[in-house]
Amino acid sequence: MSVPQLVAHRGYATHFPENTLLSIHEALKSGACFVEFDVQCTADGVPVVFHDATLARTTGIQKNLLKQRYKEIRIVSAHDPARFGKQFLHREVRIPGLSQVAALLRDWPQVTAFIELKEESLEIFGVAAVLKAVMARIAPVLKQSCIISYHDAALRAAREAGVMRIGRVLKTWSDGDRARAEELAPDFLICNHQKIPTASTPFWHGPWQWCFYEVTDPERAITLHARGADLIETMDIGGMLADARLKQGGCFERSAL
Repeated sequence: MSVPQLVAHRGYATHFPENTLLSIHEALKSGACFVEFDVQCTADGVPVVFHDATLARTTGIQKNLLKQRYKEIRIVSAHDPARFGKQFLHREVRIPGLSQVAALLRDWPQVTAFIELKEESLEIFGVAAVLKAVMARIAPVLKQSCIISYHDAALRAAREAGVMRIGRVLKTWSDGDRARAEELAPDFLICNHQKIPTASTPFWHGPWQWCFYEVTDPERAITLHARGADLIETMDIGGMLADARLKQGGCFERSAL
């Protein structure tokens, strides 16, 4: 039976603090073939793996990440107290630099990384500066990397800079977004499954593969795949791969490195 490929959304984020080395490593150990994580930049231009522009949600600290220097950010505990309390407080769960995640990925060459460039950093620091910093850090794993974003100019620049795969994240399911997708012709279109208008709505045809998030229900994943979804993005990568019907949507052989 054909099954969708599964993408670990911010790592294994249902059970570990999102976008941390721990979460990403646990996703890889669980068998993820694809892992997605987010990139923001610090005030001094260092790309870090973090979703929000502010620190509050996953660290409890009321500061703007984009206004802090990397030496200040690197020591922040990202143990996500709102979800996990003190469970990960003493496990050295920090905000990782992109270079640290790239080093981890080198041991897993069969894995593709969806690297999302966040709009806040692109708008404040500029596409050129952010992309230059990101490309320098992912150079050792460039063949494994797919740059994704809502930001079309960043995706075009990434393609021009030598990134082999790009993915456009859809803000809306609309004629305008479809036209922009057809103009850009990305390798992946990535969309919240709740934005699909109706159960009978066909997915747009094009040179891309479809990836839908956030799905933690195997039945929903199978239904979306039957409709044309190639990839399913989930924060519960281990739970989804534990379902016998979805097991083939993962990878289970670690690099010999």
